[in-house]
Amino acid sequence: MKREIKTTKDGSKTLFINELNENYHSHNGALQEAEHVFIKNGLNLINDCEINILELGFGTGLNVLVTINEYLKTDKNHIINYFSLEKYPINESEIKDLAYFELFDNPEFKNIYQKIHLAEWEKPVEIVKGFNLKKIECDFFDLKNIALPEINLVYFDCFGARVQPDLWEKPLFEMVADKMPVNGLLTTYSSKGSVRRILQELNFKVEKKQGPPGKREMINAVKL
Repeated sequence: MKREIKTTKDGSKTLFINELNENYHSHNGALQEAEHVFIKNGLNLINDCEINILELGFGTGLNVLVTINEYLKTDKNHIINYFSLEKYPINESEIKDLAYFELFDNPEFKNIYQKIHLAEWEKPVEIVKGFNLKKIECDFFDLKNIALPEINLVYFDCFGARVQPDLWEKPLFEMVADKMPVNGLLTTYSSKGSVRRILQELNFKVEKKQGPPGKREMINAVKL
């Protein structure tokens, strides 16, 4: 599928798929959305010394980058192991044109951005000290066959239900839930009623949160 670079309202870029009429991120602001959904309402709510994050899916790598940015603000006495699934990796030209490192003041971010995208698939790579990334090229429904540690935090960042409804139905959420311990947190930009009901059926406590710019609500779900 053909993809093109578009600039969102906060000045950060995203990819747009013409055939699906779908952006990888909110047109109201790619960076703002990532920081609001996955950092403010995700990473910042986890206090474990070792945090295992599962992301569906890797996409442009923006969620990894904002997670590293937040991690570097801390005392770094904890470890993050970040597992990211992606079926359709972006190409070198797209990586170059997105240039997400330009969004951050830290001069090291150009090297960090390149290291994220150059990291070999299927192998864990230490991006910065204490932050380990493993990119896994697969269909999301292969998750049940992937060996992972217990996942404290899930970034559920699939394409919207309008274009990929099967990714927002019970079978995939069930696979994700099976990877999580009690008190594990799932965060997503979606606030669909059907998603809330599925998560409740899977024994999650679901909370509606204020959404990122341009979206009224989003979901946090804690496994009981």
